[in-house]
Amino acid sequence: MTSVLYDVPGPKAILRNRILGAVTVLIVLAVLGFVGYRFWVTGQFDPSRWYVFTFSNVWMQILKSLGNTLGAFALAAVLSLALGFLLAIGRLSDHAWVRVPVTVVTEFFRAVPVLVLMMLLFYGLPVVGVKMDPYWAVVLALMVYNGSVLAEALRAGIEALPRGQKEAGFAIGLRKSGVMRLILLPQAIRAMLPVIVAQLVVTMKDTALGFIITYPELLYYAKLLSSQQGRPILQSAFVIGGIYIVMCLILSGVAKWLEGRTRRSPKLKGYTPPTGGDPRIHGDSTVTEVIALQRGAGKFDGTSGGPAVGG
Repeated sequence: MTSVLYDVPGPKAILRNRILGAVTVLIVLAVLGFVGYRFWVTGQFDPSRWYVFTFSNVWMQILKSLGNTLGAFALAAVLSLALGFLLAIGRLSDHAWVRVPVTVVTEFFRAVPVLVLMMLLFYGLPVVGVKMDPYWAVVLALMVYNGSVLAEALRAGIEALPRGQKEAGFAIGLRKSGVMRLILLPQAIRAMLPVIVAQLVVTMKDTALGFIITYPELLYYAKLLSSQQGRPILQSAFVIGGIYIVMCLILSGVAKWLEGRTRRSPKLKGYTPPTGGDPRIHGDSTVTEVIALQRGAGKFDGTSGGPAVGG
């Protein structure tokens, strides 16, 4: 029994795969055991290394740093999405005087590392007499970089749609702005939602680069903790790294929830037929079915065995 892309393994292949799987599991367990052994030998599990986390003031500072991280991420994410939409629409413009400059700006900001942008904003602008707060340096750097990346993702999603989608929009009398807003963008967003979420996760993690320009976020405070008595470097990394992991998992969970909601087909729940309406219209009919029934088209017209409705 075979399929187009996969051959069902035989007895020898199944045995070989099981052996390889068992060997892989043993290797992973051996590596984890060695790491745990080295931690034990070097005293990383000693209570004195974790003593700093027994103070409530430390956790209050961690929460404050977490707030700074989320504050920078939230604003950067909103601005990145807005900039991404603008740049994507600009790159798809029919006018060269709009398309070419937008393309240059997008490619330029995609090529410059985020850390370089932050350092230019925070350390470079004072040279020309402009002083910028670390918060805004982090937010603006994340905005222009991630916005340009999101623009490319949205543009790719729009151009990947069948050409007939755009032509159908023009055929029913929509202008280009209406076709983009009502037909192309919603489908592109739904198709590229995993890419958008992945880039937002990158945005959240890139806020950690702000510690280099003294922005007091989580990594900045972890560096301060690691310099305390006993030098709890690994312990600080475990705690702060765990917080980042939880935040990324929450963001991914929200994205899956949104993706599930956007895939549900709209229903006309509780729809009441007009006076003299056809009884075949009921509360579970979709919008397309109702329109077809009222116009006497498709499977609801007179050729389907029932009287045509509408004129």
